[in-house]
Amino acid sequence: MQPIIIKEKTFWGIFEISLLIKGLNAITDLTGGIIIWFTSKAVLITFLLNFFQNELSDDPKDYIANFIVNSAASLAVSSQYFIGFYLMIHGILKIFLLICLYKKKLWAYPTSIIVFSLLIFYQSYNYFLNHSVLILAFTIFDIFLVLLTIREYIHLRKLKK
Repeated sequence: MQPIIIKEKTFWGIFEISLLIKGLNAITDLTGGIIIWFTSKAVLITFLLNFFQNELSDDPKDYIANFIVNSAASLAVSSQYFIGFYLMIHGILKIFLLICLYKKKLWAYPTSIIVFSLLIFYQSYNYFLNHSVLILAFTIFDIFLVLLTIREYIHLRKLKK
């Protein structure tokens, strides 16, 4: 049985798709941060109640919907601004790094590996606290992206020599 050989163009295509997916995540972070920062707590709670209304009417004990609505209701204004700021900075940083990776800026590879690895550790910590399947999925994707980034970085360094 011969080993499977994947062409360099295929690896770059997979890497590009991964960057696009991560970019959509970054845009979601940025948008969410802006909404949280500039929306009053009352409007935020009303929106969440309306958003989860059908789910809660079908299952009043729905853990996720209740957790989100109750978390928003108990959110202090200072926490709301912190979360909004955190998501905005997080989104902007990821978008910047992803653009630099797409443009094959060599310095962006180790920087992205470090930033995304720190994110993996933080998400892992959150997963062990909350056992969220969504956090686990993002963490697995980020591990995949870091491995692809390492591979692309090694390849680009070979080309530069």
